[in-house]
Amino acid sequence: MITLKNIKKSFNGRIILNNLNLEIKDGEILAIVGPSGAGKTTLLRALVGLDTIDSGEILVDNQAFDPSNNANDKNMIGVVFQDYNLFPNLSVRENIGLAPRLVLKQDKQVVAQQTNELLTKLRLADKAKLYPFELSGGMKQRVAIARALAMQPKVLAYDEPTSALDPSMRNEVANLLLALKKDGVTQIIVTHDVELANKVADNIFTVTPLS
Repeated sequence: MITLKNIKKSFNGRIILNNLNLEIKDGEILAIVGPSGAGKTTLLRALVGLDTIDSGEILVDNQAFDPSNNANDKNMIGVVFQDYNLFPNLSVRENIGLAPRLVLKQDKQVVAQQTNELLTKLRLADKAKLYPFELSGGMKQRVAIARALAMQPKVLAYDEPTSALDPSMRNEVANLLLALKKDGVTQIIVTHDVELANKVADNIFTVTPLS
């Protein structure tokens, strides 16, 4: 379980998060919703260590955790960014397998086996040799999710998972998130898509602008 206690964060004198308290239970889906500028993405960036908090505590299983200094726990939280951030010069298979080899120092054969399993699980087996420019938005998203899962994170976080997709893809995204939940993956979704949040989330946390 991840616990946030009295989290504060400001930019240029403007308070974004003020004494925020939140719990994310193992195996559940938490949706963080709210209008633009309310601090949703700031909260996500703080959780994954891309921004530091001004004060407060982040705990994992009641132990203090600093996301910005997690050298010994590189796979705590995986992130699927809004623009996916796939490497354009690498194939789908290479995108998925790169970090486990370079960061986790996994054996090539282990990486190959895990990559094959993820390709099958996310219905990408026939896309393994393609490059990002050859994929649809939905396919790119699945590759980004597979790449994050390849690091075996304890938590998987998404920044606006439906924003770049055709509305008809919303159900597919929802089904994918629910399938991952069945596998025990704890998930955090930052989204404007209230319909998606209502469909998949165990809990919804609403962030409101402070000024």
